[in-house]
Amino acid sequence: MAEPARILIVDDKLALAETLADGLADRGYAARALGASKDALAELRAGRADLLVTDLRMPEVDGFALLDAARELDRELPVIVMTAYGAIDSAVEAIRRGAYHYLTKPFKLDELLVFVERALADRALRREAAELRDVVDHRFSRAGLTSASPAMQDVLRVIDRVAASDVALLVTGKVGTGKTTVARAIHNESPRAKGPFVMVNSAAIPESLLESELFGHVKGAYTGATTDRPGLFAEADRGTLLLDEIGEMSPALQAKLLHVLETGRIRPVGSSGERAVDVRVITATHRDLHALVREGRFREDLLYRLDVVELAIPPLVARREDIPLLADALLADALRRNPRSSVRAIGKSALARLVDYSWPGNVRELSHVIERAVVLATGDELTERDLPDDVCAPAPSAPEFNGEILAMRELQRRYARWALDRLGGNKSRTADQLEVDVKTLSKLLTD
Repeated sequence: MAEPARILIVDDKLALAETLADGLADRGYAARALGASKDALAELRAGRADLLVTDLRMPEVDGFALLDAARELDRELPVIVMTAYGAIDSAVEAIRRGAYHYLTKPFKLDELLVFVERALADRALRREAAELRDVVDHRFSRAGLTSASPAMQDVLRVIDRVAASDVALLVTGKVGTGKTTVARAIHNESPRAKGPFVMVNSAAIPESLLESELFGHVKGAYTGATTDRPGLFAEADRGTLLLDEIGEMSPALQAKLLHVLETGRIRPVGSSGERAVDVRVITATHRDLHALVREGRFREDLLYRLDVVELAIPPLVARREDIPLLADALLADALRRNPRSSVRAIGKSALARLVDYSWPGNVRELSHVIERAVVLATGDELTERDLPDDVCAPAPSAPEFNGEILAMRELQRRYARWALDRLGGNKSRTADQLEVDVKTLSKLLTD
């Protein structure tokens, strides 16, 4: 059970302060009445208050001085001031100096209770937001790119070089390798760090809506456009826009994106005019864009614009030495989200399984496995029993050829079958790893 909120009530008329304190105590608060503002100042300096209710006119240390001291000690500490009728100007000045609210004497206890509850809820929300910012900053900062492997160290060195510039950057890698995390880290270390970081997955939004999502629209541009919408480029102004799965973008929209990159101006759907935007664009994909260019599915001129620097993120299987570090970091994240879990560490046998597994889903899959184990495990240490069966199962043997010369079609069929077995029969994941669609995979398996 949470500890009751600690409330200090300060008034040189101690009887009034005691009456209010008794009323708050009856409602479950840890309320204390003080008749001297110097005593309240000592309590504040000792950190023994979650909310301060103070009169303004008091001898020795008046309410303004107490308010200023409280704000200096803890800017998130809510302060409610009490003032006599006719001294509204003083109350307004207190609000200007940071008080949460003021009450004009005489007032009813229920009136005070309303603002006490609001002030404490607001304080809790601010703390939660601050904690969330700390988690996000940790998770998407360089600390979140846990690595001891040479392959990933090369990536970190490139991040050091490109973060300070606005050079176009293409982040490539298999699904789940952490492309979004890398893009966020680059933004956080760039001069644009105080600006917005906006992300859009080009594959997750229907083609008919993606243009409006990116560039915005004006009211009446199409059925359902009941208001103006600025679009993600406008939202990312003075910041960074990550266009994930850029390889899925239609050729028509590719041409409009190229225009924005060349001119720095966007035209909302249905608008007759353009507006300038100051946005660093980072693109990401798990596909081979050069192959898509050869197939006529991606514009070559756009690729040249996007691929000034390519940052290739290695798959997790190529950086196995990072798995223990990543597992520990992901365990800490999972425990923050699931504080009631009994888990405190990853056992040696479970860690060995994690290191040996092939991780077709890369870091994302590792994160899901750790979270699942944290939720379901009953002991204080994760064991093999807490891991999914496919993580603990022995890997299927690679296809054997025994010196025979095979037709290319048969070679593809055997390899596709082996990959499907390796990935537990999951056709969608296998197709993604082989960089083909599910229909093509099915054809490979049956040919």
